[in-house]
Amino acid sequence: MSEKLSREEVLKIAKLARLRLEEEEIEGLRTDLNNILNYIDKLSELDTSDIEPTSHALDVVNVFREDVAKKGLSEEDVFRNAPESEFSHFKVPRVIE
Repeated sequence: MSEKLSREEVLKIAKLARLRLEEEEIEGLRTDLNNILNYIDKLSELDTSDIEPTSHALDVVNVFREDVAKKGLSEEDVFRNAPESEFSHFKVPRVIE
């Protein structure tokens, strides 16, 4: 396998990704990234000229329902189980002094 990324390139990638790497992690990340890039090269060797590009492996059907407005809960129902409410709002304990 060829080494595609240098230590300096790995450090630059880590900096761009805002990763703080320990010294012993740098070489491990370099090895992982080089393995990924070598695997991509291996995949590029495949002849895919007769294969039609697809965006999904399976036929996908939109399962979303129509967005239809429905009548919501009444204010009374909304606050029925609330421990406390005041002026049509939930009242919660103070968390900031």
